[in-house]
Amino acid sequence: MKNLLSMEHLTTEEINRILHRAQAFENGETSSLSRAYNVANLFFEPSTRTKTSFEMAERKVGCTVIPFDASFSSVTKGETLYDTVKTLEMIGMDAVVIRAKEDEYYNELLEGINVAVINAGDGAGQHPSQSLLDLYTIKKEFGSFEGLNITIAGDISHSRVAKSNASALQRLGANVHFLCPEEWAGDFKSHHSWDDLIEISDVIMLLRVQHERHKVNKSFSKESYHEEYGLTVEREKKMKDTAIIMHPAPVNRDVEVASELVECERSRIFDQVRNGVYTRMAIIETILQGRE
Repeated sequence: MKNLLSMEHLTTEEINRILHRAQAFENGETSSLSRAYNVANLFFEPSTRTKTSFEMAERKVGCTVIPFDASFSSVTKGETLYDTVKTLEMIGMDAVVIRAKEDEYYNELLEGINVAVINAGDGAGQHPSQSLLDLYTIKKEFGSFEGLNITIAGDISHSRVAKSNASALQRLGANVHFLCPEEWAGDFKSHHSWDDLIEISDVIMLLRVQHERHKVNKSFSKESYHEEYGLTVEREKKMKDTAIIMHPAPVNRDVEVASELVECERSRIFDQVRNGVYTRMAIIETILQGRE
């Protein structure tokens, strides 16, 4: 592994290796990187969890984090992403973590760039580090993925989380179900009612309604969406005793999930945030070691 661009590019062996290393970091092991690498985080979209999680992970594995403010970068003057990354490479960067609005922005970096590229989210495409931390959260809970019923509910067609998790979970042996309004299904075969899903699901993964990525119908109602597609208190009572609730956050309380459930006993929403640091430590170490 010399880059992390898409879950589609990872083998199951590589996925399991990262999850194993994340567990080692959570258990207190320290990084085995041979030197302090220079890393910059290029976030051209707003982010709280992913950006700060990467920064924390980078420092914990001994990297030097070089500040980068996208709003003051030369990209705002018309510079291409390629030229920006090439400039950072010449300055002495070893890796860049990038979030951009364009799907598959990384394609223009595949030739001519010699720094490691870690995709922190491309448009409505992929979000591999979020997928890996989700997988780590599920594996910690159940030990394996084989035979688990996992329901991903919400804004499926615009969700890079759904796309990243779907193929990875299926390859690892899970049964993945999708729930959303018909117009948000995209290429996914989706359910439009909780009736067949709520009692069989081992994991319910809610997705944020992404108003910024599409024009939500003016008649859209938070209350009616919550009633039809959200995880309500009444639905939670029908879940398996061992089932858990997940959400990549930020959470729209009482839209995707009832506010009372965000920190309930079966919720792993804030655990996902903590697990993200260990998982990103494993990602950074694995990729940088692959370049040694």
